[in-house]
Amino acid sequence: MLDRNFKQFATLSPFELKDRLIEIASSDAQRLMLNAGRGNPNFLATLPRWAFLSLGEFALRESERSYSYLDSGFGGLPEHDGIVQRFDAYAVHHRQTDGVRFLRSAISYVRDQLGLNQDAFLFEMVSAFLGSTYPTPPRMLRHTEEIVKAYLSQEMFGPLPPNGAFSVFATEGGTAAMTYIFQSLRANSLIKPGDRIAIATPIFSPYLEIPVLGDYQLEIVDIRMDRLDDWQLPQAEIDKLLDPAIKIFCLVNPSNPPSSKLSDAVLDQLAALVIKRPDLLIVTDDVYGTFADDFVSLFAKCPHNTLCVYSFSKFFGATGWRLGAIALHEDNAFDAALARLPEPTAVLLDARYSSLTTTPRKLRFIDRLVADSRAVALNHTAGLSVPQQLQMALFALSGLMDREHRYKDAAKQLIRKRYQTLYRHMGVSAPHQMNDVNYYSLIDLQEIGGMLYGPEFKAWFIKSDMGIDFLFRLADETGVVLLPGNGFEVIDTSARVSLANLTEIEYASIGKFTRQVLDECRKDFEKRVVLQ
Repeated sequence: MLDRNFKQFATLSPFELKDRLIEIASSDAQRLMLNAGRGNPNFLATLPRWAFLSLGEFALRESERSYSYLDSGFGGLPEHDGIVQRFDAYAVHHRQTDGVRFLRSAISYVRDQLGLNQDAFLFEMVSAFLGSTYPTPPRMLRHTEEIVKAYLSQEMFGPLPPNGAFSVFATEGGTAAMTYIFQSLRANSLIKPGDRIAIATPIFSPYLEIPVLGDYQLEIVDIRMDRLDDWQLPQAEIDKLLDPAIKIFCLVNPSNPPSSKLSDAVLDQLAALVIKRPDLLIVTDDVYGTFADDFVSLFAKCPHNTLCVYSFSKFFGATGWRLGAIALHEDNAFDAALARLPEPTAVLLDARYSSLTTTPRKLRFIDRLVADSRAVALNHTAGLSVPQQLQMALFALSGLMDREHRYKDAAKQLIRKRYQTLYRHMGVSAPHQMNDVNYYSLIDLQEIGGMLYGPEFKAWFIKSDMGIDFLFRLADETGVVLLPGNGFEVIDTSARVSLANLTEIEYASIGKFTRQVLDECRKDFEKRVVLQ
């Protein structure tokens, strides 16, 4: 083991600690560093990207029509009338390309399945690629919103029928969505310093770090998932939400890092709870829902109370595109909470949004999110860039049109095979349970140590607080970087490994190296026993 006091790093955030581990793991130039600490996938959806490129070429041809008499690289805005007819003529000469075939299918799909006007849809897509106008409407392009709503309905509702209309706000990834939600809750006095926020843990660490910032100063109430029940929420933990002092409940579903979806039973328990707590505001972050089998979101199960955050980053391999969305039903608890604000507060908010409308009290929470994201004054230039919205629409269409689920099945099979490979090379079994997603895995070091070497070793491992030491030893001796579970509010000594960003052979190496370091820990334990 390195001759260093690793306990000093225990208070760092998991991502600060990751940087320290990478520094150590990279110190040996003769060895490949394996960083399984981040969830950026090494797979991606190619077909909607080919469509983006093909549409781009057509869009530029459309632009050149405006000033065809100038030979100077000069273009103009596309024309709406006849745009589908012109695309059909263009497609005749490019019909063998994957992108054009996708676009032809998409134009038919939006007409036949979504009831959208083909010319209006294609005009919006062409204009979006050119990026020469502000996003209009600022919250989201009209046809793009309808497409994304259809996609979210497919992926978030499962067998449940839609329960009323909902709106979508396109954001710069899920991280921007998180930021905007907390900002608008605070700006609209729906949360204030000293209020309680309930958080289902373990969870993605920013959900723990944002509420305690000086801007919010919220008191966190831990709603703890049960490791022994495949990381489900026990009824006793759900009952904590009956406390009227809890204003908002945040969760990631499927969870990060345990990577388990909420069971149907837990969804039913939460649906029963909001009948008793109709004022409870729920934020569900469902970015990993598309990797789960038969996924149903709280957005579908508790539509009145729940705001949904979704990101296209992980499923489509698009973290660099920064594509996220906030969805909220038109009949929702957030707008109801605004209506209940005391008059002095309402008057102050009237002044805040008076530049946007003469009736600011009718301004919905989702539209306040848009305005607040641009400090209100810049609402007229708000919105996700239109080329990004175009790629978002193409991703959503690829999910909608893939009726055989070929891409989804391939993505799920890939990460689950890596999961099995990891544990097989640790020498332990890892059976797949019905709610498991496997995008991440929490390697429960103390449990695995107990399975391999017995309960006395497990007790020593826990008492010695070996988690941080294990991670640094792993990085130093093998070049493998994992994140500590306690940074995500995991109680047991554990390490988070992403199953998305390395190859199968590299996960085999991580499993082997993890077992190697655990074996070394066992030798340390046996030496201490002898000395005693």
